[in-house]
Amino acid sequence: MFERSKLSKSLADIAKRQLPAATALVAGALFSASVAAQQSGSIEGTAYLSDDVKAAGITVTATSPVMPKSRTVTTNAEGKFRLPALIPGTYSLIFTGEDGVSRTVKTRVLLDQESNLSVTLVSDEEGLEEVLVYGQAVEIVGGGASVSNAIDADVIDALPVGQSYRDLIKLLPGVQFSQDSVRGPNAGGSGQDNNYAFDGVNVTLPMFGTLSAEPSSQDIEQVAVERGGARAIGFNRSGGVSIDTKSKSGTNEFQGSVNYKFQPANLRAETVEGVRSQTEYSWMTANYSGPLIEDTLFFYGSYYGPTESRDNKETAYGPTKDYLSERDEYFGKLTYAVTEDILLNASYRTSERTGEGLSISFDEADSVSTGEKSNQDIVTFDGSWIISDSTTFTFQYSDYALETLGVPDYFVSTQAAYGSALDLAQLDQAGYFNVPSLDPDNPDYDNDLAQALIDLYGYEENGERIGGGGVGGYSSISDQSFYREGFEMALEHNFDVGSTNHQLHIGYQWSEGKEDLSRMSNGWGAISYVGGEELTPDGDPIYFQAYTEQMSLVDADGTSVPTIKSSTVTHNFEINDSIEWNDFTFNVGVLISQDTYFGQGLKENSNNYSGFETAPGNKYEMYQIDWKDMIQPRLGVTWAYNGEDTVFANFAQYNPSASSLARAASWDRNSARQLDVWWDADGNYLGNQGRRGSSGKIFQEGLTPRRVDELTIGTTKGWTDSLNTRAHVRYREGSHFWEDVWNWARSDEGCYGDFDGDGINEHCVPADIEALGPYIPDLQEYRDEIGGSSYVIAEMDGAFTKYWELSLEAEWYGERSYLNASYVYSEYTGNIDQDNTSFTNDANLFIGSSSYADDYGQYTWDLKKGTLRGDKPHQFKVFGYYTLDWNANVGAFLTYQSGQAWEAWDGSIYGRSFDTMRFAEPAGSRRTGSHWQMDLNYTQDFNVLSDYTVKFRADIFNVFNRQTGYNPQPSVDSELFGQPRDRYDPRRVQLSLGVDF
Repeated sequence: MFERSKLSKSLADIAKRQLPAATALVAGALFSASVAAQQSGSIEGTAYLSDDVKAAGITVTATSPVMPKSRTVTTNAEGKFRLPALIPGTYSLIFTGEDGVSRTVKTRVLLDQESNLSVTLVSDEEGLEEVLVYGQAVEIVGGGASVSNAIDADVIDALPVGQSYRDLIKLLPGVQFSQDSVRGPNAGGSGQDNNYAFDGVNVTLPMFGTLSAEPSSQDIEQVAVERGGARAIGFNRSGGVSIDTKSKSGTNEFQGSVNYKFQPANLRAETVEGVRSQTEYSWMTANYSGPLIEDTLFFYGSYYGPTESRDNKETAYGPTKDYLSERDEYFGKLTYAVTEDILLNASYRTSERTGEGLSISFDEADSVSTGEKSNQDIVTFDGSWIISDSTTFTFQYSDYALETLGVPDYFVSTQAAYGSALDLAQLDQAGYFNVPSLDPDNPDYDNDLAQALIDLYGYEENGERIGGGGVGGYSSISDQSFYREGFEMALEHNFDVGSTNHQLHIGYQWSEGKEDLSRMSNGWGAISYVGGEELTPDGDPIYFQAYTEQMSLVDADGTSVPTIKSSTVTHNFEINDSIEWNDFTFNVGVLISQDTYFGQGLKENSNNYSGFETAPGNKYEMYQIDWKDMIQPRLGVTWAYNGEDTVFANFAQYNPSASSLARAASWDRNSARQLDVWWDADGNYLGNQGRRGSSGKIFQEGLTPRRVDELTIGTTKGWTDSLNTRAHVRYREGSHFWEDVWNWARSDEGCYGDFDGDGINEHCVPADIEALGPYIPDLQEYRDEIGGSSYVIAEMDGAFTKYWELSLEAEWYGERSYLNASYVYSEYTGNIDQDNTSFTNDANLFIGSSSYADDYGQYTWDLKKGTLRGDKPHQFKVFGYYTLDWNANVGAFLTYQSGQAWEAWDGSIYGRSFDTMRFAEPAGSRRTGSHWQMDLNYTQDFNVLSDYTVKFRADIFNVFNRQTGYNPQPSVDSELFGQPRDRYDPRRVQLSLGVDF
C-alpha cells in the first residue's frame, strides 16, 4: 500500500522540475469504459508530435510485472493505438519514434475498464528523457455511457474490510451496505437480481441468484462493478448489478506472505439485549508467487483457513459437544505467455468446509445436534490472441461446483423401510424422537404409555423425569449440489470508415447451470407420540407418527424415488460497435439470448393431448424462451465536449437469467414428497400417506420473459489530475414477472376478505383481470392425462417495479492519500417484491415460484403496490486511507443509509390464519431507523533485514457500536410486532500479524 506514496512523490518531484514541453503529457485514463469480461482491461490513446500534429508509425510497447511478455503495437495514420486484453495492473508504455527517441509513461489498467491517454512526443537533442507518471487513477469513476467502477488491491488492502468476496461489496459506490449472509445487496433490483463472478467465472448460485462462493479477499487483485448502462459486451443480463473480481498473478519476482488474523469474543461488544458473543474467529492466510520460466510462465498459490469455535453450554440432558466450523481452501494459478501475442491463464480453487455442533436446544440431547459439509471447486482456463494491431480473439472455459450436505452429527442405526415396525425400546435409534408430555385432562390420550416413554427418554429435573425434550439424531439429511459449466469467446476488430473509427465486438456464450437435490431422513426422520388421538383412513388409532422423506424409503422391488435433477441451458450472442466520430462516441449493440429449462419426470408422447407421459427420473425439456423473445438493445452516446470531460446517455434492456423454475415446476417434485408414517401402541406398522406438497406445473402459453428497461443520463468531470467526479440519473422499470399461481385465481368468486371488520367480503379481484379468465383454459385436460398441480406458471397481471436514482461520485488521489465518496438518492417501488416473500428473507428463495399469488392476500392486487423492501432513499459512502510518516497506514470506511421499508401483515382480513405476505396496509407504509457506522484500521510495517516486512494490523468495525435494528416482526397479532428481529453487528476488534517476504 506504500508504493503509491512513492509514485506520488515522484510525480511531485517531476512537477517541481518544470519539465519542458518535450516531456510526455498524459491525459491519464480520464474516464474508462467497460470492456470484454475475459479478466482483462485495455489501453487506448493518441500520440502527438505537437499539439496539432499526430504521430503516425510510433512503436508503443507495454510492459508490466503481471505480464510475462511485453505487448507492442504501432500508431496508425491518426496517431491512435490500442492495447487490448491486458492483465489488470500497472504498466509502463514506451513510445519509440523512427529517430530512436523514447518516452516512458506509467499508467494502470483496471478490470473490465479501458484506460485512455494522450502523449505528446518531441525530439530531445540532449538524449532520451523518461517521465514516470502514475495514471491519474480516475478510472474508478467509470466512463463512457456506462455506470461502472473498479477498485484495485492498493485500496482494498488499505481499508477495513473482511476476509471474503462478500466483504468487498461494501466498497462499491451505489450498492447498499448489507449484513445479509445469503441474499445480496440492493442496487436497482432485488437481492437476487445481482450477478457475481470470480476470475470471470459465474459463481452466482444457479436458480437462486445469490452469492454462493466465498473466496478469500487475499487473492483478489481488483473488483469491478457494472451498475447500469451496459453495452453488448460481457453478456450482462443482470437485473441488479454485475460484479467481477480478478485474482492475483505471479511476476518475475518470488514473493509471498503469511498472515494470522483473529477476532476474540472478548473484543466484541455485547448486544443491545445484553448478550456477549462466545464465538472465537480466526483466519490463517498464506500465498507465494513467482516465475517458473522467467518472462514466460508465472505461478501464484495461496491457502485460506477460517475457523469458528464456541463452547456450547450444557443442556438438560447433560454436556454437549462444542461448536466447530473449519474450512481449508487452496488456490493455484498459472499465467503463460506463449508468445508476445498469445497469453493463457489457468486456475483452480478448491475448498472444503466441515462443521459440527451447529445447533442444539436446551431440552435436547447432545446427539441431536447438526453438522455440515461442503466442497467447492472453481476451474477456469482463458486466453487471448492478438491476431494483429486491430484484431483480438479471447476465450474462457469455466467449471464450477458446489456440493453441500446438511447432516446430523449422529446417524441412528435404524434403516427406514415400508412395513417395518417401530422398536419402542430403541426410539432414540429410530430417528429424532420428540419425547411426549402428559395430558391428564384428555381421555382420548394414552397417558400411561406416554409416562413409560418419559421414563425411558425424558430428562431429569428435581429428581424426576420430564417430557417435552428431544433424543436420537437430527431428523433429516439434505444433499444439495450445484454445478455450472460455461464457455465464451469473443472477436474484436478495430477499423476506420471515413472519418469514423469502429471497435466491433462479436461474442458468444454457452452455459449450463444444474442442481442435484435429495432430501432423506435419518432413520424414520421426526417421530412424535400421538397417543391414539388420531385415526388412519382405515380407522385404526395412531400412537406414533413420523414425518419421513420419501427418498429414504425403498420399495419391495428395491427401487426408490430418484434425486431431483434440474438444469437451465443458456445461449447468449452479442454484437457491439463503438463508433468514434470527432468528440462523440456512439455505442450500438444488441444482446440476444435463449434459455431452456429442463425438468424431470416426463417424456414426450405425441399421441397424448399434453404431448407427454409420466416417466419418473427422466429428463425433459420443460420450457424454452426463444431468441426472438430476448432481444436486448444497448444504445449509448458520449460527448467529450472539451476532449476530456463528458456528457453521456444510454438505453439498455435486460432479460435477467436467474430463475428457479427448472426445479420449482419439475414433475418429479410430486414424487419426492414427505410422508406421514403410522404405528400402533406396540409399534406395528399401520401405513402411510403423502403430505401435501408441490408438484409439476404447466406454463402459460405466449409468456413474455421478465424484462428490465433502463435509461441513464450523466456527466463526468476531471477537475484536476487528482480529483474527478461523476453524476448521473438512472431509471429502471421491471415488467413481465412470472410466478406460480392457482389457475383460476383471477375469477375466484370475485371477492374475498374482511377489510372493514364488518364481516362483509369487500376486497375483489379487479374487474379487468377477472375478465381474462383462467391462465390455462384447458389445464384440467392436461391434469387428467399426466397429473400435476392446479397451479401454473404465468405472467403476473400488472406486476411491475420502478427504480430511479440520482448519484454523485467523487474520487481524489493525494500525494500519499486516497478518498472515494458517493451519495445516491433513490426510490424503489412496485407491486411485486422478490425481497419480501417470506418471514425469513435472508435465504435462498425461489425466483418465479415464491409465496406470491399462492392464495388470498398474496396477489399483486392485495395492497402490494407501494414502496419495496429494498428501498433506501439516502445512501452515503466515503472511504479512504492516509500513509503516515512512520511506515504506517490509517484507513477508514463511513456509511449512512436510510432504514428498511416494511408494512404490517394480517392474514385474518383475508380469511386466513397465516400472515405471510398478507399485507394489512400498502407495501412499505413504515420504515425502520436509519443506520450509520464507521470502520477504522491501523497498519504498522516493520522492515526486518532486507527481504522481510513484519505487519501488525488492527481493524475496528462499527466503532461507535451502532446496533440499529432492522427486519421488524410484521405480524400484527404478535406481541413482538414492530420489534427488530435483527440488528447490525456490534463493535468488534480484529487483530492480525503477518510477514511479507
